[in-house]
Amino acid sequence: MALLARTDSMLPSLTGWWNDFFTRDSFDGGLPNFSSTRTSLPACNIRETGDNYEVEMAAPGMSKDDFKVTLDGNLLSISSEKSEQSEDNDDDEKYSRREFSYQAFQRTFQLPKEVVDADKIKARYENGILHLTIPKREEAKQKPPRLIEIA
Repeated sequence: MALLARTDSMLPSLTGWWNDFFTRDSFDGGLPNFSSTRTSLPACNIRETGDNYEVEMAAPGMSKDDFKVTLDGNLLSISSEKSEQSEDNDDDEKYSRREFSYQAFQRTFQLPKEVVDADKIKARYENGILHLTIPKREEAKQKPPRLIEIA
């Protein structure tokens, strides 16, 4: 009895590559995902300093108007919806090719309760990265160690 399945082909993955090469649409940019709907989540970095929480979200190719940032209680939500339409040929409703593109995402983060100063949150979009600075309330900031004298 054999524990491993055996194939007689020396390069079994070549068949899939070969079929993919000839069946792929040449106008899709060579992407493995043939759908024109993109739903991948942008990567996020969240850093805590003594005074703030800092969120960085990588979202190249967007503008600041594409984002919606909301704070509901202690839930921070960052979302975006963007749709584009490109046309190759438009002759009185006779299309030779017409493509639609739609991008959407939503990321939600739970912030510690009673820590965030919601009125002072700042956001900016620069070089493809959305930056959020979420300040902590004064009473929630970490204080330096205090020396207690012994009597």
